Amino acid sequence: MTREPRRRRGFSPLRDLPVMGWLTALIVVVIAHPFLPAPKWLMLHLLLLGALSHSILVWSRHFADALLRTPERDPTAQRIRLGLHNGGALLVIAGVATDLLPLTAVGAASVAAAALWHGAALVARLRTALPSRFSITVRFYVAASCFLPIGALLGTLLARGFTEVWHERLKLAHAIVNLLGWAGLTVVGTLLTLWPAMLRTRMAEGAERATRRALPLLTAGIVTAAGGAIAGARPLVALGLAGYLAGLGVTAVPMARAAKGKPPASYATWSVLAAVAWLAGSLAVLVAVVAVTPTWPAIGDRFSGITPALAAGFGAQVLLGALSYLVPVALGRGAGPVRVAADTLDRAAAFRVVIVNAGLLVSVLPVPVLVRVLCSFLVFGGLGAFLPLLIIAIRRSRAARRAAGAPAPGDGAAAAQGAAGSPGDRLRRPAAGLAVAGLAVVVLAVASGVALDPGAVSKARAAAEASAEVRATGRTVTARVEARDMRFSPATIEVSPGDRLVITLVNTDDEDVHDLVLDTGQETGRLAPGESARIDVGVVGRDIEGWCSVLGHRQMGMVLHIRATGAGSAPAGGHQHGHGTAGPSGASGDHTAGASGHGSSGASGGGAPGGSGDGAPREDAAARLDFTARPGPGFTPYDPVLRPASEQRLHRYTFRVQEVEREVAPGVTQRLWTFNGQMPGPVLHGKVGDTFEITLVNDGTIGHSIDFHAGSLAPDKPMRTIPPGESLVYRFTATKAGVWMYHCSTMPMSAHIANGLFGAVIIEPEDLPAVDRSYVLVQSELYLGPPGGEADMDKIRAERPDAVVFNGYVNQYDHRPLAARAGERVRVWLLAAGPNRGTSFHVVGGQFDTVYAEGAYLLRPPGDGGSQSLALAPAQGGFVELVFPEPGHYPFVSHAMVDAERGAHGIFKVTE
Repeated sequence: MTREPRRRRGFSPLRDLPVMGWLTALIVVVIAHPFLPAPKWLMLHLLLLGALSHSILVWSRHFADALLRTPERDPTAQRIRLGLHNGGALLVIAGVATDLLPLTAVGAASVAAAALWHGAALVARLRTALPSRFSITVRFYVAASCFLPIGALLGTLLARGFTEVWHERLKLAHAIVNLLGWAGLTVVGTLLTLWPAMLRTRMAEGAERATRRALPLLTAGIVTAAGGAIAGARPLVALGLAGYLAGLGVTAVPMARAAKGKPPASYATWSVLAAVAWLAGSLAVLVAVVAVTPTWPAIGDRFSGITPALAAGFGAQVLLGALSYLVPVALGRGAGPVRVAADTLDRAAAFRVVIVNAGLLVSVLPVPVLVRVLCSFLVFGGLGAFLPLLIIAIRRSRAARRAAGAPAPGDGAAAAQGAAGSPGDRLRRPAAGLAVAGLAVVVLAVASGVALDPGAVSKARAAAEASAEVRATGRTVTARVEARDMRFSPATIEVSPGDRLVITLVNTDDEDVHDLVLDTGQETGRLAPGESARIDVGVVGRDIEGWCSVLGHRQMGMVLHIRATGAGSAPAGGHQHGHGTAGPSGASGDHTAGASGHGSSGASGGGAPGGSGDGAPREDAAARLDFTARPGPGFTPYDPVLRPASEQRLHRYTFRVQEVEREVAPGVTQRLWTFNGQMPGPVLHGKVGDTFEITLVNDGTIGHSIDFHAGSLAPDKPMRTIPPGESLVYRFTATKAGVWMYHCSTMPMSAHIANGLFGAVIIEPEDLPAVDRSYVLVQSELYLGPPGGEADMDKIRAERPDAVVFNGYVNQYDHRPLAARAGERVRVWLLAAGPNRGTSFHVVGGQFDTVYAEGAYLLRPPGDGGSQSLALAPAQGGFVELVFPEPGHYPFVSHAMVDAERGAHGIFKVTE
């Protein structure tokens, strides 16, 4: 008795779960992206190399079995191929993420091997199968499997690193081979039979003939376009893409005929149709881009804008549309279970299709950043809804099979032929209403983005003004600008009026974060060391100024000048719009920007009053200062009490640089840079001979460092600036007594100190007598920027503080006085943190009988001498001692009276 071949049952782990895993990983990355920014390549590879490629390997094999009527003989080989591909894809992603070329190469080789093995198995099926009218679909699969190994090789070369021009050419070839070859050919070949099955109609007359004619056109188009990109021949790229478009047009005719008799009416059909439309539309735009854009970096820049349309519009929609039709068939036979699963996956179909496609259309247009972000979330939300619906569909289908006693799930062959009774093409709710609701959500997202970022409109207007009244020349100028050591290099770019300018900013600094902001409102965003970004400035019609917006960097000289020069390109209208010209242009026919100089002459900041040197007028938080105001009832002052030093000789601390918005005066907030969320930072307390080990962790958004005056050591390594996300260990031994300052030493140091990164280290002198109470007061200045913003660098450089404070808050100890009793000895440790002003500490009604400054006693009992103040320059420290003679309120101030009147004031409340 012979046993029938075992049928494939339900969802098998190696076959189906990886798709859900890849899609889940993609959704997690997208959701986490605003908090932990992920590179675009990661999202693309999770979708295209992960989920889509796995599905191609699975379903093309089963379609081939069904169409050639050859049963699956070796399921183990298929499982190994899937494991080889998914493992390779993971290695590729890990290798690129860690910049380990051997890991990337091994992963790419694994992916290529799986694809070649897949193609060879299909060829073997073709040779042994009986003639079939649908064998052309399998030939599409074989052709597709030849392109993925080429794409894997190109991807490995990209990871190796090339010059910018070569990188863009290889990147375009890599995308053409993978998207149009591996994915595109598979999709086009499958739609020959799958499209009419999804529509529940007959195949259009001539569909097979059209598909056969299309294969040579599509294949030749891919080879020509990819080869042209590698060779640097733009006309060949345009010709190849146009040929591919022609092949799509040939196959579109029978698709349209099938849809004419039975229009799309389900999520699956509308999603697949939209995917094909995005593919054709994106290719048409890319043909135009390649034809009119003269440089490869500019082509790469514009292709980056098309990538989301190809990835989400084509790749994701064709994958989810096909799965929405195929999964119900794979889950189980019988009208009941199939209908239940299909209806579940078809929920809110019109709504999901509209928000995905309308949201994606808005996202690829030149809209404000916030609008693009909101619409992108809608797109991923519409696509991501597939996963929970899939889980529900699986559960409901199994429940329906158990309830009806239906047979076990069938194999994927039925999917290729179209399952009878599958009603997934029937909408259960009015499609028009859901479509309108989806469109309304997208419109609301656009309106919300504009409302939440009103400056986007003015930025767009400024960008438009930069090219106003100038006739476009049709030339594109590209410029590479490096950010390093508080300079842009080159610091000046010269272009002819009417030329389009594209800037690539590369942060070649070893430590610090930089960006580029133009007075048109365009910006790169913050770039960590080694990162790069592009700004398409557009057609240049006037001089444009740019700068690094990181606090203090512009004032340190990080300024970029774009000069519209050249008398031969006069703007339309007969006059130059802007600030005049800067001499002959360095731009030549090779479309590379002219540049002069390697640094700025040292801009001092400028900008509007109350600004921070970015040229944009804005509210100054100093306008809210009221030195007579009281803090709210929930106010907690900085704790000034100094606890006794530990008997341990090794002190370990972790200091985290954190950006926090907090009050610095009643009703006045600033975004401070802090050590452990405090301004000043934590007070360290020890004795001579103690060792301190501090782990500095940079949780901020720019580079920071730390410098402990209490230690004596070479600053090269322990005081180096570390980028966001990194850490270092700073270890020193206190060999001298005193009140020492610590602070961030990243340039401009004045800005980092003024914005909160400072604190005190107290190393007690030997035989320090005990006192009844011990307090620590650190005096510093506030240079207020906008409400909730950072310090104003122009005020810092001009030495114009808005407030002078003890322990980070205006007059806080007026409202929460320091306690003492009459007759008690009180010691006050003092540090003048600056960054610019010292102090003359005085207690009204009190006299100091002990004064210690910079490691030495100036006054000490016994003796009849006294002191009225302790004068300290910036970064100096000491302590004073006094005994209050009777109860009362004793103000303490900096006796530089203007500073006392702007916040350096407090009270000792002395009781019996």
